[in-house]
Amino acid sequence: MRILIADDHGLLIDIFSQYLEGTGEFTVESAADLGGALVKVRTSGPFDLVLLDFSMPGMRGLEGLRRILKLEQGPRVAIISGTISASVAREALSQGAVGIIPKDISAEEFIMAVRNMVNGNRYWPRSLGAEGDKANRSLQELLSPREMQVLERLTRGLSNKEIGRELEVSEATVKLHVKTLYRKIDAANRTQAAMIGRDAGLF
Repeated sequence: MRILIADDHGLLIDIFSQYLEGTGEFTVESAADLGGALVKVRTSGPFDLVLLDFSMPGMRGLEGLRRILKLEQGPRVAIISGTISASVAREALSQGAVGIIPKDISAEEFIMAVRNMVNGNRYWPRSLGAEGDKANRSLQELLSPREMQVLERLTRGLSNKEIGRELEVSEATVKLHVKTLYRKIDAANRTQAAMIGRDAGLF
């Protein structure tokens, strides 16, 4: 089975490659950026699975996932990340990713996850909590239309008062929407909520 690892950290590529090639089941190719990964998929494919770093230079949020999946030979893609939030991970799954791979995953768990994804299953790490139904829902499905409007304005850095003025509602109503959307997308504060919205490529 052929695996492509796209990550700008050579050490991580080396470690993951050793895990996979040590089983005798996989051959591994690598790319150091999104452009290189796109070229590899076009010219060296098909791959059974692409492991794509979430935060490579020059790549914003889930852009790389979308671009690879749009290719004619678009393979199954899993996201590698040490920092991705559960909400953005859910968004990645809703946009077509087949799994989320934490960078601190053990060798045994990593090999099991790759085998499962290559065989048509999805992988959700325990570190992101229970998957359940919520993990299969995008932010648009989790949030009401009004909460989406509030989140969009949070990504622009607006205060509650400014959001209320734009939406023609009271500041108290905005505070209620903000508190509710924090809970729904697992955000601790305004900054994290804004980052989740931007990383998901919604605005």
